[in-house]
Amino acid sequence: MEENKESEELSKVVEKHHDKPGKGRSKNKNTFLKKRRERETFTCTQCGKSLTTKNGFEFHMRIHTGEKPFTCDRCGKSFSEKRSLEIHVRFHTGEKPFVCDQCEKRFSSKQYLDLHMRIHTGKKPFTCNQCGKSFTQRPHLMGHLRSHTGEKPYSCDQCGKCFPFKHSLDVHMRVHTGEKPFKCDQCGKSFRQSGGLKGHIRSHAGEKPFSCDQCGRRFTREQSREIHMRIHTGEKPYTCHQCGKSFKRSEHLKSHMKVHTGEKLFTCDQHEKIHIGVRDYMCFECGKTFSVASRLKVHQRIHTGEKPYKCSHCDKRFSQSANLKTHERIHTGEAAYM
Repeated sequence: MEENKESEELSKVVEKHHDKPGKGRSKNKNTFLKKRRERETFTCTQCGKSLTTKNGFEFHMRIHTGEKPFTCDRCGKSFSEKRSLEIHVRFHTGEKPFVCDQCEKRFSSKQYLDLHMRIHTGKKPFTCNQCGKSFTQRPHLMGHLRSHTGEKPYSCDQCGKCFPFKHSLDVHMRVHTGEKPFKCDQCGKSFRQSGGLKGHIRSHAGEKPFSCDQCGRRFTREQSREIHMRIHTGEKPYTCHQCGKSFKRSEHLKSHMKVHTGEKLFTCDQHEKIHIGVRDYMCFECGKTFSVASRLKVHQRIHTGEKPYKCSHCDKRFSQSANLKTHERIHTGEAAYM
């Protein structure tokens, strides 16, 4: 019926212009069909969205129906469009045809390459309208917005802990399952997250690509640098909802919360090494041993000469934060001992 109507209208156009067979007629026909298509829209009865092509409309409807007609014959995963399946298959084949001209990193799709390029360009097109923080990807912004609303829609069925991202929940579940799928091929150590493995591999190579622009200290992981920067900025993003005290790190807040709950910070099993004199951590420079890894780390600064804590008043540096705090009292006039 619709085709007959279009034929009749097209005949009228031809008659009106007295077209003879040839280029002119073909041009008028194409112009007519183009204008007709521009007027035509396909409206979704589910959400009211209008689309200009039938193919676009059919693809859109799969959002509502959940239809995924394109299935991977290797793993059974299904997709709503053929293009997505083609990109997915590259994960199985290892094919990465798109190359970054800055660092030569390869990607399975142009979309992933475009996202990666923002690392080099510094482009962050998605900005939070509440605090002004910008992000390279929209999903990262959407997740960040939950930090303002407090929304955490993904809940662990083992311990009840909630997360703003499904990926965060998936990673958390490994705490319960004990799964550590990322393994170092040099020493066999395993990690729950790929980021943990990448940082660990740098420790073998001695690579520390992330540096603090305040004191020059270098880190194997960007996250470690971000946490370190709070020493300089004074930022304490983790706040106790019971007493208002704030902390630089989430684990410090967790330990503090036990003051309110009455829970003991450490069990005797964890503390037992002090009683029996076990010292698992040894300095390879001088052979001195320690019962706690953090004490070994501080000790090693004697050998390396590292002094990561800098006085904001006189530029003097210290190997321990406690020594910096004591020193700064000289400038503030605060008594060292009350």
